[in-house]
Amino acid sequence: MIIGLDVGGTHTDVVLLGDEGVVAEIKVPTDAADLFQTVLTGLEAITAGIDPALISRAVLSTTLTTNAIIQDKLPPVGMIVASGPGVDPEFFRIGEHYHALSGAIDHRGREIDPLDGAEIKKIAKRFKKKGIRHVGVVCKFSVRNPHHELQIGEILSPYVDKVFMGHQCSGNLNFPRRIATSYLNASVYPIHKKFFEAVKRSLEKKGLAIPIHILKADGGTMSFEASIDFPAQTILSGPAASVMGAIAFAPVEEESIVLDIGGTTTDMAVLINRVPVLEPLGIHLGGYKTLLRSLKTLSIGVGGDSHVRLEGGRLQIGPERLGPAMAHGGPVPTPTDALIVLGLLQRGDPAKAAKGFEALAGPLGMSVAAAAQHVFDETCRKILDAVGEMLAQINSQPVYTVHELYEGRAIQPEIMLVIGGPAPVFAKRLEALSSYRVGVVPRWKVANAIGAALARTTCEVTLFADTEQGIVAAPEENYRERAGRDFSQEDALETAFMLLRQKALRAGSNVDDLATEVVENLRFNMVRGFYTSGRNIRIKVQVKPGLINEYDTVAGILATED
Repeated sequence: MIIGLDVGGTHTDVVLLGDEGVVAEIKVPTDAADLFQTVLTGLEAITAGIDPALISRAVLSTTLTTNAIIQDKLPPVGMIVASGPGVDPEFFRIGEHYHALSGAIDHRGREIDPLDGAEIKKIAKRFKKKGIRHVGVVCKFSVRNPHHELQIGEILSPYVDKVFMGHQCSGNLNFPRRIATSYLNASVYPIHKKFFEAVKRSLEKKGLAIPIHILKADGGTMSFEASIDFPAQTILSGPAASVMGAIAFAPVEEESIVLDIGGTTTDMAVLINRVPVLEPLGIHLGGYKTLLRSLKTLSIGVGGDSHVRLEGGRLQIGPERLGPAMAHGGPVPTPTDALIVLGLLQRGDPAKAAKGFEALAGPLGMSVAAAAQHVFDETCRKILDAVGEMLAQINSQPVYTVHELYEGRAIQPEIMLVIGGPAPVFAKRLEALSSYRVGVVPRWKVANAIGAALARTTCEVTLFADTEQGIVAAPEENYRERAGRDFSQEDALETAFMLLRQKALRAGSNVDDLATEVVENLRFNMVRGFYTSGRNIRIKVQVKPGLINEYDTVAGILATED
């Protein structure tokens, strides 16, 4: 059996899946002030009375690191950068303890200015004196040659606890984003490490010595152990869980929109032929533009518990959530109260919900029921407007899916899949107010936790070869070998797939789930005078986001449930 856990803004959903489908599902309130305890409570509840020997793995999706970044509660970390000639490192200053070094590597990975060891040692001593324990190190073109970053890390190691190097974050070129990515890895590391150790201790006490995986923003997973070295990859995993929960039920050869309507937010994404659309560069969160691979998602502050009020005579819905619906003892009216007033949801105290809408109905010149319908419709229209904005944004720029480039092609989904607590009610109204065909994902209340449970391990490898210099390298994988002048694109692909397979297995993948593909395959001839002096080859391969093999059985059972 597999445990899937997804921490939402209002509730944390937990499921236990077996060959027969969903064995158990629960929701526990999310305590934003103590997410550790929220996760542990969920794991404790879902495993109660279950023989630990029957559980094979757990996959967790948390908002822990995301919240720390958004709320600007990151601990101080050190940053060391070497930009080389022609670039002012002050343009990329990040954090209080930021230092620029001499030393440079050129675009082909050749050293053009050596490092000054004494300069690095002086900074290391300063970090130690100020109590800085975690440091990010980024040198321009380190993805062509990481020698300088490795050298800096070696000098720093006696003075700090952990160093995050830029070439290990991503194989993509982009110096400013690499700095931000390394900074976030170093910043969220102590938060994630504390979470990692708490979960491990909790499960061990219960006799659950099972592999634990963490959901990433690209919809894939990685082992808990691997996540310690790349903690920033746990950012924005919540929206990814929603998408993975809907994939098995999306049309095979059509575009579709996934909506997860929660208590605090509505998250949305686009699937093309059951394949999620990816961000072309990386996550942009809390003012940080990164190289962290993620699904293309949009979250808006409109959900079932959004604060509904009149401001200047105009109806406002969200983005704040001041508590649960008034029908459940909350302080202000919400869209959920509107659904209860309309009799579309049978829960809580309808009288309290109606009382909340009395204050709105008068100024609007409507009956209580009409005011509730107005709020429900406006909530739906806000969601539809956001869907339109997301599609316009996707169609305005090059977007890579996990297997194909859709540049220049307009994406126009006609199908919408809804998950979340009020999914059936919203689905009907969204269809009535739009031209979409709107459906509900099976087990819509916990579909995101099911998606987390069934997501496969993902990773990517970037490799480049310079036959003039006689090298083939994948610095992100600590791989660098000699390459003869006859080294070909086919040789590069074979090497890249070999490294990808090794990386995926280290990250916790099962051999049966290695669905790989080529994302980039380029070759440029280098010419000296009238002759071709060598070839520059660039290869990028990946394990595609998707569901593990067990999904066919489980999804089939879910799709036929009443």
